[in-house]
Amino acid sequence: MTNDTEETLQRPPAEVRFAAELDRLRETDTGPRPPGWALSLEAARRFVVGDQSAGIARKFVGDPSLIDRALVTLATSRGLMLVGEPGTAKSLLSELIAAAVSGDSTLTIQGGAATTEDQIKYSWNYALLVSEGPSTRSLVPAPLLHGMAGGKLVRFEEITRCPLEVQDSLLSPLSDRVLAVPELTGADAMVFAREGFNIIATANTRDRGVNEMSAALKRRFNFETVFPIADFATELDLVESEATRLLERSGVGVPPRRDVLEVLVTTFRELRTGTTSDGQSMERLTTVMSTAEAVSVAHAVGIRGWFLRGEAGTAADIVESLAGTAAKDSPDDLARLRRYVEQQARRRDGAQWKALHAARDLLPG
Repeated sequence: MTNDTEETLQRPPAEVRFAAELDRLRETDTGPRPPGWALSLEAARRFVVGDQSAGIARKFVGDPSLIDRALVTLATSRGLMLVGEPGTAKSLLSELIAAAVSGDSTLTIQGGAATTEDQIKYSWNYALLVSEGPSTRSLVPAPLLHGMAGGKLVRFEEITRCPLEVQDSLLSPLSDRVLAVPELTGADAMVFAREGFNIIATANTRDRGVNEMSAALKRRFNFETVFPIADFATELDLVESEATRLLERSGVGVPPRRDVLEVLVTTFRELRTGTTSDGQSMERLTTVMSTAEAVSVAHAVGIRGWFLRGEAGTAADIVESLAGTAAKDSPDDLARLRRYVEQQARRRDGAQWKALHAARDLLPG
């Protein structure tokens, strides 16, 4: 893929965005590699958590031991299940690991109520099927078949959004490492997984009870919980770096203001936990006020400031950008947000907190 093509993509996959780092890691990687892996466990870990001395940027903010456990799991015969609140970077983590281990993060199944086994395993070119009958030529591989035949990691996003019988189509590939194609005959009727194949699945804790996994499928996964970022300064730095990157791609000519982001991240953390920074209890929102949502709001604030007024955006823009984030799960959340801006922002020192309080009337309703 050329650089010109990369620049036109809104979000290139991790193996494209970080191609130079992956090349450098492969060239210098002397550690033992699990069969079928593009990198050793140590090099894959460095790709995800970063290595400043080698010029490898940190891409995931979280517990490094989680990365160690995830990589060890994928080197075994068990799949990896990443669970946690929405917006805790589960999908990003699965993408980064797939890029490091397989050099390809695009073998992805997006789970949902309408997901079918055809979208997971394989389907058919019906024109060829009618004219020639079932054959390898008329077979259209889906991500699972591609991953098994090529020895690559397969990502299954939002697995618990799928019906139970669709989820259980993974049982044989995970336990026996084989996928049956009963329409074919002979050797083509069975696809055996090559070294390097495994599955990374993600599930939101808020979706529990939607389509609970069967006990049989749970036994074939190791579960790892991805928690929200605990440290304020770390979350602030992440929001600043991600928002800056997004604003640059959007043609915004100035970086986000640090004091505005401090107000934004503080607001998100307090509305998420129901506790102020000085330990007082307050109403929390039912909607997810995640770091990913904070980045999205910071991006919107910068867009509003630059394209409407030619500047970086202020805390007043936070108020208008927050309305859609806060009210999407419950209309009561908008009232809770209004009370927060009226009561909590009024007590804080600083020009941006005053601007946030002054903009309270911009909230709809």
